[in-house]
Amino acid sequence: MRPRKGRGDTGAVENKGFRGQHEQVDAVLRAADVLLRVAAKSVMEVEDVVTSPQLRVLVLIALRGPQNLGAVARELGVHASNATRTCERLVLAGLVSRREDPADRRFLQLDLTPEGRNLVETVIEHRRRAIAEVLQRVPPDARESVATAMAAFADADGGQGTQDGRFTLGPRN
Repeated sequence: MRPRKGRGDTGAVENKGFRGQHEQVDAVLRAADVLLRVAAKSVMEVEDVVTSPQLRVLVLIALRGPQNLGAVARELGVHASNATRTCERLVLAGLVSRREDPADRRFLQLDLTPEGRNLVETVIEHRRRAIAEVLQRVPPDARESVATAMAAFADADGGQGTQDGRFTLGPRN
């Protein structure tokens, strides 16, 4: 299905069929571009509060629970000293709390403060609203098919998606 282009576009969808792999890949890439635009816009809305790596840390903790600095460094793909600086800034901003890990006092445990959780929830909710707005522009009789196709696509890859805060669209239920 491709949107009709031209004057007076009502958002109607024309079923052209996507029989060839090239056309199928192009259609999925177009949809992915829209989803990435939604994610990018929500990141831009908080860039005056946190940097992209800081948002990744906040989403990591929101999705996986309290983390230690080693886990943060691995997730960000950086040296532990870089992760320490990133997390220190989040602590100073009041978005992350730091305490001894009860399971191993040699490690610090990082968790979200209420302010940090609120920021992550705001970003995720923005993404959900933006996706809902796009979905509302899909003809009503095609919405269930779109959702079914998107679920099948996610399931074909194991349904894991990403927990990278720049791109994750929300927790998986």
